[in-house]
Order: sequence, then structure tokens, then C-alpha cells
Amino acid sequence: MNATLTYEQTIDYLFSQLPMFQREGSAAFKKDLTNIRRLCALLGHPGAKFKSIHIAGTNGKGSTAHLLSAVLQAAGFKTGLYTSPHYTDFRERIKINGQLMRQDAVIDFVERHQSDFERIQPSFFEITVAMAFDYFAHEKVDVAVIETGLGGRLDSTNVLLPELSIITNISLDHQQFLGDTIPEIAGEKAGIIKAGVPVVIGEDQLDTRPVFETKARAEGADIHFATERFSLQNIRSSWNAALVDVLLDGQLHLRDLQLGLGGTYQLRNLITSLQAFECLKKQAPFTCLEDVHLRKGFKEVKQLSNFVGRWQIIGERPTILCDSAHNEAGLQLTLSEVQQSSFGQWHIVFGMVNDKDAAKVLSFFPKNAHYYFAKANIPRGRQAAELQQIAAEMGLRGSAYGSVAEALEAAKGVASADDLIYIGGSIFVVAEVI
Repeated sequence: MNATLTYEQTIDYLFSQLPMFQREGSAAFKKDLTNIRRLCALLGHPGAKFKSIHIAGTNGKGSTAHLLSAVLQAAGFKTGLYTSPHYTDFRERIKINGQLMRQDAVIDFVERHQSDFERIQPSFFEITVAMAFDYFAHEKVDVAVIETGLGGRLDSTNVLLPELSIITNISLDHQQFLGDTIPEIAGEKAGIIKAGVPVVIGEDQLDTRPVFETKARAEGADIHFATERFSLQNIRSSWNAALVDVLLDGQLHLRDLQLGLGGTYQLRNLITSLQAFECLKKQAPFTCLEDVHLRKGFKEVKQLSNFVGRWQIIGERPTILCDSAHNEAGLQLTLSEVQQSSFGQWHIVFGMVNDKDAAKVLSFFPKNAHYYFAKANIPRGRQAAELQQIAAEMGLRGSAYGSVAEALEAAKGVASADDLIYIGGSIFVVAEVI
């Protein structure tokens, strides 16, 4: 790769030359840490040069990562944030204090290491993890919040020794890699629990608790179940925010805590983040953390951490809501939330990737909505006509469109001012409209 390449050409190299799970699915998945270890060794082990918080879980890990990043920023820490996938710009994956990684830094990293890539043959995800760690080390962040990509034990991010590990929750997703049962999947996620490193479990589930307790005991790691200590009352929520009172050990702890995110399912991530905050402030260098930082971070999470894609209102009259929930548990929560809202007709712009069970996912969707099926513009995208046919067999009526944009335009063409247009089913569908 020569030094005259533009940012666009660099990104094209990353997308086109490397196996990429986001686009291709299982063919790009490496169930092994060999490559990321080789890359990190080559880079001088950058992940050891900053403090980190490591987050796994089926749902909620991205939201929890952004919440904690915002709180740490509010406290004055220079904070790295690594999440995946991205929506519209590759650099959304790698941020410092909410700012996307600089384009010149992406170009420089790829140019410096292209020959290493050709020798090691890493996947797209392995390179992005190495790039993030290298960037955070070079920019001297105080702390980085790192979200796993898939699973935990064999995820490329799992070469870190963090200050705190977090597992948000467990439900069925990516069974082809992680196992067919909840305890099996929990076992993979539990792989991020490290010797002597405290771990926060966001949701206390009957099937998963023994798995996490056994692993934590084996590693000598203190384990904290967030819902054992924290609960919420007096919940007041709107499309864009929520106001709650927080109880700690049954006593009023924080009155009128404001969360700058819509969707009451985010309150689960709020509780996880509260427990993480409680753990962090007991250890250096985070002993300076105070409730004022918590309040600012939670209230201004979108602005501070540059958070997009979850329960995002992108239009009014009609209300246009997009949400990137894409597995059974996440979609059930989102749809339940929408059904409790007040609006006229429901129009659903829907697409999926082809390695998800469309019939199972569509079984959660309402029969009284108008559907607009579209293929996400990636190789893994499911054909719109296929989705239309599967949906029709389940009593869901709608039409197939050539693109997500066409589907949205069709919905806007018939929706009344008091209707709701919901766009979802896949992160990649949402990415085409935000």
C-alpha cells in the first residue's frame, strides 16, 4: 500500500481484502486468539498501556459501554471507546471522548502494517481490535471501554487484563459459534472473567448464575449481581429520555436520575452501569468518581459518547423510529416497548441478515401493522421477497422493495401524521437511514 492512498481507498482495502463477519457471516469468524496475539506482540502490546473495562453480553453491551464512557468523560478521564459494528462510518468503532478516530490515523496504521497483515492473514475484526488498542495507547487514553464482538472467551478483545469485567445478560444469539443453550452461551461470555478482576453481571438469570459463580470462584474474582443491590422506582419515560429514582439496598440512593436515552429497556443497562460505577470508584484511579459525574454522563450520554442507532427518532409527523435490536430477546423488548406507546397505524420497514431464523424473529411482530420488506445492502442481507413470503405464512402482510430507502419512502408515502414508522430487524437496515 503506498502513501498516496486516500481514506476512502484505505477503508476499501479493509472492507474488500479482509474476511469480515459483518458482511459475510461465519466464513469470516476466527475461533482462535492466535492472530490477535501476534498482532498485539508486533505492536508492543498496546492493550497493556491503558486501563480498560471489558464488556460482554448478548444485548445491552453497546449501550452500557457508551453510558460508562460518558460517565468517565464527565469525570475528566480521557476515555477510549471500542464498539462494533459501525453504522455509517468505520471510525464509529474507535472513539476517544466521543470523537471518531482521525482519518489520517486509520491510513497510517494500515500503511505501516499492510505487510504484516499479508503475512498473518488476520480477519477484519482482528485488525480493527489491534488498530483500536494501538490508537488508544498512542493517544495515551486514561481508560478504554471495550465491547466484545462475539462471545467472550475467544473474542479478539479478550487479550486484555481489565480493571473490571461486565456481562450484561445472556440470550440465544449466534448459536452456530457459541452453543445452543443459555448455559453454553454463558460459558463463552464468562471467558472474559479474569483472575482477581471484579465482574459485574447485569441480569441475574437462573440458568446463568451458576456458570458465572463457578468461573468467578475459579478465578478468585469478586462477582456482583447488579439487580441484587440496585432497583428503580417512580419511572417516568418519554420517547427520548427517562427519569427515575434509584434504590441501593432498598434505600433511596439517587432521586430524579435522568437518562438521556429513550426505550425503557435501557433501564436494564442503567442498573448494570450503576453497579459498575459502584465497583470502579473503589479502585484507583477511579476513586475520584462522584454522583455528579454519574448524573452528567447518564443525562448527556448521546452528546458525550456520540451514541447512535438505538431507539433513535429520525423523523416526526409521522414519528420515524429506528432501532438496531436484531436478535430474539432484543426485538421482543423493543416491540413490547413500542406497543405500549400511543400512535395511529404502525408501518414496519424490515430487513434481516440471512444467518438469523426469520420465522422465529417475525413471530414476535404484530399482525395489524403494514410491512415494507427490504434487503440490507450487504452480502449477508436476506432477500426482501424471501422475507415477504415467510411473513405472509405467518399472517404478516406487506410488499418487497429494492432497497431500504425505497421501503422507507413507500411507508412515508402512505403514513398519516399520527402514525409510527419503525425501521429495524438488523443493524445494517438502520445504518442505511441514519
